[in-house]
Amino acid sequence: MADGAQAVAALQARFPSAVVETGSFRDQHWAVIDPGSWLEVAAWLRDDRGTAYDVLLDVTAVHWPQRTPPMEIVAHFYSHARNDQLRLKARVPEKGPIASLTPLWSSADWNERETFDMFGIVFSGHPDLRRILMADDYTDFPLRKELPLFRG
Repeated sequence: MADGAQAVAALQARFPSAVVETGSFRDQHWAVIDPGSWLEVAAWLRDDRGTAYDVLLDVTAVHWPQRTPPMEIVAHFYSHARNDQLRLKARVPEKGPIASLTPLWSSADWNERETFDMFGIVFSGHPDLRRILMADDYTDFPLRKELPLFRG
């Protein structure tokens, strides 16, 4: 498989009912999938010889307050064998939940904890989901776009 576009095409062929949307911009390719297929799709991207995305680079979120659902989980994968990156996304409600990627990549642990801390997304099956940057008694999620810029 030559690039991310072919990986997205293979993903669509393998999981036709899970793929919600695909896109690319300047050789950066992504697929938005149904959150119920998150773990299964990620495992396939890692284990399939044609895709071989063996590294999880990052897990984060984006808050789109005008969308329903408003939260978008984003995972960036890298394939050493093909020197290629792919972005996988899933749209979830305010607090999720979405399956944790820690059973597949131990590196997901701290990324998911940071995403929980900053956005309030619950990663089901995470071994230690608790705040790491904000105080335990802090009630807001700083990277959501619902907080006012100024208090006055």
